[in-house]
Amino acid sequence: MKLLSRLGFYFFGFFVGIILLSVIFKGKKTTCNYGPNDRVINNLSKKSWNSKLVDIETFDSISFHEFLDMARIDFNKSDTTKDSCKVYYLNGYWKEQAISLEVENCEKNVNLIHFYIKNK
Repeated sequence: MKLLSRLGFYFFGFFVGIILLSVIFKGKKTTCNYGPNDRVINNLSKKSWNSKLVDIETFDSISFHEFLDMARIDFNKSDTTKDSCKVYYLNGYWKEQAISLEVENCEKNVNLIHFYIKNK
């Protein structure tokens, strides 16, 4: 079989596969969270948040989700060895102010333990 016909069969199959994938995943909210930071952030964003320190309702939920999307987790400070509620430290920016959150990730909700405002 000639090289040109092999390439033709390859590209034909490739394009059919791309079309099938686009039809199957059309309209679905599929995400690829491969890194540990992305998986934890995705898990935290799906749960309800509780806090005794700060009134969560006063925060703008849209900008808070933007904070979560851009936040990075400091795994060196975090305690991920617990069985029940793991503790994570999130670093990011809230309305152009550097902040850190210490949160407790439980099965059904997230508890805000500490809220740190960093000085520039």
